[in-house]
Amino acid sequence: MAERYQRQSALAHLHLEARAASAPASAGVVLSERAYRGQIALRGKAANRKFKAAAKAVLGVPLPTRPNTASEVKKGCCLLWLGPDEWLAAVPGGREGQVIADLYAALPEVHFAAVDASSSRTVIRLSGDRARDVLMKGCSLDLHPAVFAAGQCAQSSLARCHVLLHQTGDTPDYDVYVHRSFADYLWRWLEDAAAEYGVRVAGENT
Repeated sequence: MAERYQRQSALAHLHLEARAASAPASAGVVLSERAYRGQIALRGKAANRKFKAAAKAVLGVPLPTRPNTASEVKKGCCLLWLGPDEWLAAVPGGREGQVIADLYAALPEVHFAAVDASSSRTVIRLSGDRARDVLMKGCSLDLHPAVFAAGQCAQSSLARCHVLLHQTGDTPDYDVYVHRSFADYLWRWLEDAAAEYGVRVAGENT
């Protein structure tokens, strides 16, 4: 992994900060990049009480065990359910190494895995009154608020890109985790899909 001073956002070439400075005050959709979100691939047995307790102690949030749910966000940390014994831990950028070290220190005799996956994906934040309408143009998930609401997440495809979609708020607000190699394409697709509602580019959202 690159040193912190060498890191570059997946969307740095789009100069989003400059565009945010001249963005309209209101729009139906707001787009931003959460460029340096810490991401940890976490595997372990959900039935193991020591594993669950250590994860909560280190990250400050409980391990979600219901399919396609995410924990509450506390101090920038969140756990997203990916499978029966698999989660993504999202943490403030720069903390991923310490979190991994703390997990291994807390569980010396428990079989589990925690791997830094921060460089593999970026996060595009999509929010605004018409955010759901934009996603529905390219995602086959049922995103009706009665079915998919704040606190839920799911792996799916969006505009033919594999994504992890996390609804973080009722506005609605979404974090879209996408692999770096598809980030430019997906950002441009989202802008195009949102054009009819008005788009505002916001500054970096970490």
